[in-house]
Amino acid sequence: MNTMRNITFLAAAACVALASTALPASAQQSSSDEKALIAKGEYIARAGDCVACHTGPGGKPFAGGLALHSAVGTIVSTNITPDKQFGIGNYTEAQFSAAVRDGIRGDGAHLYPAMPYTAYAKVSDADIHALYTYFMKAVEPVAAPTEPTALIFPFNMRFGLGLWNKAFAGAGAFKPNPQASAEINRGAYLVEGLGHCGSCHTPRGFAMQEEGMDASNAAFLTGGELEGWPVPSLRGPTKATKGFASWTQAEIVDYLGTGRNAHAAVGGEMKPAVERSLAYLNDADLNAIASYLKSIAQSGPTPPAVPEKVRATTDKLTAAKDLTLGERLYLDNCGACHFAGGQGAARVFPALDGASIVNADNPNGLIATILGGAQTPSTDRSPSVLPMPGFGYRLTDKEVASLATFLRSGWSNQAGPVSADQVAAMRAKLPPQPVPGIQIEDKPAKGQTAEAVHASH
Repeated sequence: MNTMRNITFLAAAACVALASTALPASAQQSSSDEKALIAKGEYIARAGDCVACHTGPGGKPFAGGLALHSAVGTIVSTNITPDKQFGIGNYTEAQFSAAVRDGIRGDGAHLYPAMPYTAYAKVSDADIHALYTYFMKAVEPVAAPTEPTALIFPFNMRFGLGLWNKAFAGAGAFKPNPQASAEINRGAYLVEGLGHCGSCHTPRGFAMQEEGMDASNAAFLTGGELEGWPVPSLRGPTKATKGFASWTQAEIVDYLGTGRNAHAAVGGEMKPAVERSLAYLNDADLNAIASYLKSIAQSGPTPPAVPEKVRATTDKLTAAKDLTLGERLYLDNCGACHFAGGQGAARVFPALDGASIVNADNPNGLIATILGGAQTPSTDRSPSVLPMPGFGYRLTDKEVASLATFLRSGWSNQAGPVSADQVAAMRAKLPPQPVPGIQIEDKPAKGQTAEAVHASH
């Protein structure tokens, strides 16, 4: 009986195997092609950093719910999973393309330009097709509604966006530069289009439009401001720093792929951009981005060398005598990692001398970092996490202002002072910072009851 059962099982298995191998070659090829297309779409979604904005705190990927705060109200990101009720599950590819590249929803309403469709307009048809295939066939549908966007009048009237688009959203399809190499053109496509780098790194005009969408505009990628933080220029030196453009191509690749290099470490919104997007790009694309950025670097006056000033700051900190409040706070809180010379340690502790965040006209990024700390991202290329503690729990507004003022004027730095009022304003925007350490439970002293301990508080 067992023998017969085994023979029957083997025969059935053989039939299944024969049926599998008998599938038409075209069907097998179609399955393989779809898998490749989905993988390409996932890569494009990474390059476009879709997950960063369309994932709320503690939420599932692409289910929306992230609140983007602005001067005119709060925009809440939408659910872009293939859920048919709350997401984009009913979108045709044409509707999907219109939303991504033209800022028009499936119901015909205009999207707010917090969605960077003015940059995504440059995404190719082939990449849109791959992206659509990935979202519809590989992303998990999430049946989750999102809170409505709440903007003040007249910005809550979406019909006006049609006029805005006519005025400012005319970039159109990506046009390669026939004079540039294939690598530089690939970098331009990623920076200007999918990567939408200009959304943060290009200054905004009176109607909140980016002042340039490509390198033909001198304002493109020359820095801006994001949620109160200064965003550095990617094109040239400033009055206080040599800037991003002075780095070698290898240093730019290192920074984009790992969030750190010999000069700097990412902070603010650049940290999730590395964690969720740039770290997933292959070496060829990172090199293409770096090549493009090097090719559009602008010339300009660099900050003057002031070796005597650098030496004077270093010597005074080394001697540790007759210190100002800011200098003393630096030695007590920062010197162990960033050292008396302000140079830190390459790829471990970023330099403070000449740093863009230290020298920015707007000191909010520096203030927020002192108050709340910072942490490098963990990536496959550089998995170690290097945290900097925040000092807001133990430094007063006056002390933070004194420390920041010293940093902005010490060594070769040449930025203006910081006030206690500026620190207080930034502190109010940050979440409360817990005091680090072990919470020790109160215990009754000899002859004292537990109730007496709590009453004494």
